[in-house]
Amino acid sequence: MSPFNLETCARPNILALQPYRCARDDYKDDGTNILLDANENAYGPPLPSSTSTPLSGPTLDLTTLHRYPDPHQHRLKQLLCNLRTSNPSSPVLTPDNLFVGVGSDEAIDALLRCFCVPGRDRILVCPPTYGMYSVSAQVNDVALVRVPLLPAPGFGLDVSAILSTLSSPGSETIKLVYLCSPGNPTGARLSPADVRAVLAHPTWNGVVVVDEAYVDFCADPDAEGNPASLAEWVTAYPNLVVMQTLSKAFGLAGVRLGVAFASAPVAGLLNSLKAPYNVSSLTAAVAEWALGAEGLAKMRENRARLLEQRERLVRELPQIEGVGRLRGGLDSNFLLYEMLDREGKPDNVTALAVYERLAENKGVVVRFRGKEHGCLGCLRITVGTEEEVTRFLAALERTLAEVRGTVAPKDEEKREAEASQVVD
Repeated sequence: MSPFNLETCARPNILALQPYRCARDDYKDDGTNILLDANENAYGPPLPSSTSTPLSGPTLDLTTLHRYPDPHQHRLKQLLCNLRTSNPSSPVLTPDNLFVGVGSDEAIDALLRCFCVPGRDRILVCPPTYGMYSVSAQVNDVALVRVPLLPAPGFGLDVSAILSTLSSPGSETIKLVYLCSPGNPTGARLSPADVRAVLAHPTWNGVVVVDEAYVDFCADPDAEGNPASLAEWVTAYPNLVVMQTLSKAFGLAGVRLGVAFASAPVAGLLNSLKAPYNVSSLTAAVAEWALGAEGLAKMRENRARLLEQRERLVRELPQIEGVGRLRGGLDSNFLLYEMLDREGKPDNVTALAVYERLAENKGVVVRFRGKEHGCLGCLRITVGTEEEVTRFLAALERTLAEVRGTVAPKDEEKREAEASQVVD
């Protein structure tokens, strides 16, 4: 008999790990579904529509794929700097301020490995927020401190509570503060002044990480004249990291490219600990095309079409009986709406039933978020194409009518138990 025992050989925190779950763990795409669950860009990537059309410029040469990719990606990093430079005549960002990796998730994990001692250190998160912060923390045996956002619909930072937590005894073990702006699932951008207040804490020695995955859907500049992205702030705040991705507005979720802007010393640490060839030649080539003039023009065209459909959803969703309040902001490519029970109250039983029936009977996949802090009875709905939005609205109206006519109080305990299993 083999002496191998998985239960005693594997790390206890990994054995106890609750993996990240998405709607597609439950509902696979059969090619006919409307996928409004993962905040992808429904209009696709800003690339030539024909596979026979070559990417222009010195980006892609298939005859070189027997060679490892560029480990430093200087050209790609410079294009990313250009993208986030507010004053081209006086740029402050350079490739030395960047880390690029396999989606933002690699940056999330790299920061934990860089700054947190397993079994000792902690991170601070502000629920409701992106689920991978907690999953990555558990993988790295790092504990969580939770300071919830202020109530909906604002979902702003509770600055006083955060500052108090970072001043409390034992706060020296809190090494990272993860802030999602615009938030997921809230869709609301955080106030730059609030972020600045956390950065300016007088005694706390740690790093503030601002996750800007959806930043390209924000007004730029905002009503107060601030640029949408805080990326340039990393040259002024050595304890700031700003994460971004090409998975959302750029429609390139399939290539998995994430970015972290940071002070040069912090970026240097992240680049030192990464795998030597973490960004493939194909990923870099596609990203460089998307960040060029033609790609940017197409991205902005697609974004404008998505924003039109977002406005349409905001107009038409409240006209459907059983749809409650918009609980988040309008700074992303998704919306967070309540589903109401027969008494007109936001309700997880109803929301979960709508989520399941939409997917199973109508082929429309959205995201149930009712178990998240402050999101009672909520579905998160990705903005789709005009055709997808039309189909979704019709399916939602029919499904709500069915559910609100059939869900009885006696079903509540069963569905609440099911809802508790649907987590990030």
